[in-house]
Amino acid sequence: MYELWYWPTIPGRGEFPRLALEAGKIPYRDMAREAGEAGYKALGKDLDADRGDPPFAPPYLVTPDGTTIGQSANILLYLGEEYGLAPPDQSGRLWVHQVQLTIADMVAEAHDTHHPVALGEYYEKQKAEAKRRAEDFRVNRIPKFLKWFERILSERGDWIAGESWSYADLSLFHLIAGLKYAFPRRMAAVGGDYPRLMKLHDAVAALPELQDYLSSDRRIAFSDGIFRHYPELDAA
Repeated sequence: MYELWYWPTIPGRGEFPRLALEAGKIPYRDMAREAGEAGYKALGKDLDADRGDPPFAPPYLVTPDGTTIGQSANILLYLGEEYGLAPPDQSGRLWVHQVQLTIADMVAEAHDTHHPVALGEYYEKQKAEAKRRAEDFRVNRIPKFLKWFERILSERGDWIAGESWSYADLSLFHLIAGLKYAFPRRMAAVGGDYPRLMKLHDAVAALPELQDYLSSDRRIAFSDGIFRHYPELDAA
């Protein structure tokens, strides 16, 4: 059984591999969450454990043979090939990986709207800079990224890489959900410009493979992770 390690109280970057594990019906343990109140301590201890392939930070996946795979996109690249969550040919797998890396770029930019100066400082100490960064993200970066995803779907159909979903489709679902949570006014204003992307979000939400997970307490609600809702950072 696989071991997934991530912060136990936020969806964050750990949600991307978690969605793939759930939709792919791949047996795994969500290790820090299983530890309950000691989850953060357990994660810290495991991060410091001696291993030949140490991860820089969570999320990381420990395979049944003991291999440690760090970084969300890297975990998904592995799961996609191992469990058919990506196209079988190399060009298709590289394409889905490219989309995933672009999603990761947008996730990083979304995070930096509330921590534009220093990751180790509280949001309250960089609110002025955050307001300026968030405005640029809302006005310029959200349309730039979403236009590209919309273009992909206009050329390829309902899914990113063929006739069925891949892990990149699952990740786009989480990305759009996070943006709607963090910037509800902006997403309400521009969502209609990207009908295929919004349709994909709804299609993933309706996947039979995900219904048990999405209706369970295994899915962590957005709060103070990557996607954060500060009303002063949002506008139409």
